[in-house]
Amino acid sequence: MSMRNWLAGAGLVALAVSTGACGGTSSDDVTSDLTATPTSAATSAARTESAPATSAPAANSPVLSGDRQVTITLVDGFEGGLSLTDEGRLGLVDGDEGRQLFVPTPLSGQEFLIRSYRGAGGGPGTGEPACWQVQNPGNSQPLVVQGADCDENEAHQRFTIAPVEGTEEAYVISNSSAYLFHSSNSGLILEELGDSDPMSSFRFNDNGPAPEQS
Repeated sequence: MSMRNWLAGAGLVALAVSTGACGGTSSDDVTSDLTATPTSAATSAARTESAPATSAPAANSPVLSGDRQVTITLVDGFEGGLSLTDEGRLGLVDGDEGRQLFVPTPLSGQEFLIRSYRGAGGGPGTGEPACWQVQNPGNSQPLVVQGADCDENEAHQRFTIAPVEGTEEAYVISNSSAYLFHSSNSGLILEELGDSDPMSSFRFNDNGPAPEQS
């Protein structure tokens, strides 16, 4: 599926969301099945091939204001987008499955709560959001992102979004020094990078006004 077709589809998703919201749809119960207590362990890896992130505030961009909903895509490589799948894990898809509409909500500095909403592939209307949360699967597996009930006081839900130096549209995403990147073997995972630079950067594509919070 081409990036052009995927982004066009994402615009239709945003239209479906706003239309469904006006209709007063009932909230879904996906978040109750997704909560789990993560641990702070993280694996390490060396990454050297991307531009470094800056320390400048990221919230100057409208897509990071908390007032816009976005789709998120890899800057390089995959012709699809991020989705919080029905299995509860953040992954890359080239269809319309799962939750593909996200609202990065500013907390402090470069920290954000990332709310995830249903799109056309996940059912009508927005429903209640599920928030990104770092999860340690155990058994020496890398950290992943799963959906959970939103709680801005939960450290594993506070993600740093930092612009990549020398760009206007690329960002890196991290939590407690563990960076989100795409592994060809493991999908989207988080790893501590030490003194090396993160390899994966992401683009936030505006899909209209964010759903109203009750």
